[in-house]
Amino acid sequence: MSNVANQRKLVEQLRREAGVRRQPLSACIEDLKKYCEDHRNEDVLLVGFATDKANPFKEKSSCTVL
Repeated sequence: MSNVANQRKLVEQLRREAGVRRQPLSACIEDLKKYCEDHRNEDVLLVGFATDKANPFKEKSSCTVL
C-alpha cells in the first residue's frame, strides 16, 4: 500500500473511533462491580471447581517410576 492509502485508512479509523459514544469511567466501574458481584458464585478462582473432573488443569494421571 502506498503512503496515501495508509493515511486514508488511518483517517477512516480515527473517524470511526471519534463517533463512538463514550461513557464516564465512574459508570463503567459501577457496572463492572455489579457484574463481578452477580457472577462471583460462578468464578472458579473464588469458589474452586465442583469436582476434580471439572478441573482442566489437574494432572490426569500420576507419574510412576518403574
